[in-house]
Amino acid sequence: MSLPETRGFWFLAMAALLVVGGAWIAVSRVPATTDPTTVAPQVGFLAPDFTLITLADESVTLGELRGKPVVLNFWATWCPPCRAELPHFQAAHEAYGDEVIILAVDEQENAQHVADFAQQLGLTFPIPLDTDGRVGVEYRVRAYPTTFFIDAEGVIRRVVRGTTTRAVLDSTLAGMTAGPAGDDS
Repeated sequence: MSLPETRGFWFLAMAALLVVGGAWIAVSRVPATTDPTTVAPQVGFLAPDFTLITLADESVTLGELRGKPVVLNFWATWCPPCRAELPHFQAAHEAYGDEVIILAVDEQENAQHVADFAQQLGLTFPIPLDTDGRVGVEYRVRAYPTTFFIDAEGVIRRVVRGTTTRAVLDSTLAGMTAGPAGDDS
């Protein structure tokens, strides 16, 4: 028998093909660039800029917030996990003061309904309204809540799809700041 006709040869050939195929899949999943000046809604890239109007009828532009870390949360009043995490964002807003910007972008809901909801929960951080869903689409938000942690240079450092726990919020912000106002640790 010649070598190509043996079982061992075909077994090795198939194993090699699987290894090469797996390596190809792994390499193609890595972003083509890690240049932080490239804009993309993913970790390691600049956060896409946008301008929205808040519940307080003020314009907020993400790019103008550079110099401070930003927690960008996409949510809706009908979303139970969103309701569960909003008090954590309020606590962080109170703990960090002006050191961190919390933006909770409501997706496509009536402004008065959102205002009533925010008042019930005692939310005092800015709540921009994405009335047409354009910003959510640009950030590729497919489920609520979704939170982007953006550093002071505007680069996305972490993305949480689903509920952001207090522990995750605190540990991520601690890594992006000197710590909450008044914290000497």
